[in-house]
Amino acid sequence: MGYVGWIGTFEGQKGTGKERHFESQLVTDLRQLGAVFYCKTTVPPSLMSPETHNNIVGYLFNPKNRHLSAGGSSGGEGALLSLRGSPVGMGTDIGGSIRIPSSFNGVYGLRSSTGRLPYERTPNSMDGQESILSVVGPMATTLRSLTFVMKALLSMQPWLHDPMVIELPWRDEQASRLQAMVKKLGGSEKLSFGILRRDDVVLPSPPVRRAIEMVVKALENAGHEVIEWTPPPHSRGLDIAIEAWMYEGGEDIHNAHGLSGEPVISHISRRYGNKPVEQKRASDIAANNIAKRKYRKEYLDYWNSTANLTHSGQPVDAFISPVSPYGGTRPNTYHYVTYSTIINVLDYSSVAFPVTYVDKNVDVVDDGYTAANPTDRQVFESYDPEIHDGSPVGLQVVGRRLQEEKTLALAKVITDLLA
Repeated sequence: MGYVGWIGTFEGQKGTGKERHFESQLVTDLRQLGAVFYCKTTVPPSLMSPETHNNIVGYLFNPKNRHLSAGGSSGGEGALLSLRGSPVGMGTDIGGSIRIPSSFNGVYGLRSSTGRLPYERTPNSMDGQESILSVVGPMATTLRSLTFVMKALLSMQPWLHDPMVIELPWRDEQASRLQAMVKKLGGSEKLSFGILRRDDVVLPSPPVRRAIEMVVKALENAGHEVIEWTPPPHSRGLDIAIEAWMYEGGEDIHNAHGLSGEPVISHISRRYGNKPVEQKRASDIAANNIAKRKYRKEYLDYWNSTANLTHSGQPVDAFISPVSPYGGTRPNTYHYVTYSTIINVLDYSSVAFPVTYVDKNVDVVDDGYTAANPTDRQVFESYDPEIHDGSPVGLQVVGRRLQEEKTLALAKVITDLLA
């Protein structure tokens, strides 16, 4: 968890006898499947940061561009994969923590819906906050590896060992149906995608916008259908997530820092300050859960309404969006997480995939751009073509809830077209 006070202990507790002997259900399953474990990778304290920095090993820079962040919170895993130090690893994601480092490091990552993979005995921040749950998922150097790991883990019937896992075995037919459609592409057999070019708050930086256009062109050239994705405001979804993350006022995070007296890193203090604040009332939590449910229903209705816009008369198969508005970030400049966090609020399946690299000669700054708000200006001013040149740029393809098989298959369609 990145806390100094957890070193040599069991989750900060001394003398439990569990040190070095206790493992999560996920690790148990992987070990039984034949996985070889040889290292742990660095994360920020609490995991609640889109950059990886802690008081144990310091700041984690990007192997592809040492001026920039490796992302977070599963940044160590992303960096190791980028260096080809491992073929596959596991990350967790409560607001983008698998997809951000996957995107920044030029690798692949799957954010599965809650209840698909086991989280039993996995340490977490704010345990008991169940409005926006963290999920575990694979990160890998190839898309095929994500599918391989998911199939293997589900073959272990994790619902028999974790009461939060849904009894839902791997469904090969979802991928097979898509493959058959692509082979006989034509007429109503074409796939349809929504394209989110920007949300209601922040315009992505030039390399991210170029990556979107590359994907749109590849899909259209292959005969697939693309429509503009204009969903309910994402800013409302972010408000729901932030409210959930503050239910207990940061007490868990500050107590963990207090074990050693270590300072709170800037990305954590930006949200949680340097001491706990007043906790939310039960009525506040109930109101936020109602707001989440209503927002999910509004988004679902919007998705279904796209049937009126497609040639097939069916809703889009998925939508494609930025993982992040950034083509990489300099230390302590990641200010906007909504492109990734909105997927956690909705609990959709999402696959992050690499598209291109920043090119300083192509991805130039639009000096005439007028920012829509202070956050938009922060994002706009954080991009420097000279510094960001060569940094990986990724996107995400987003499927409906619990559609991991279909979303992985759609990611393969897209990446095959980009190859």
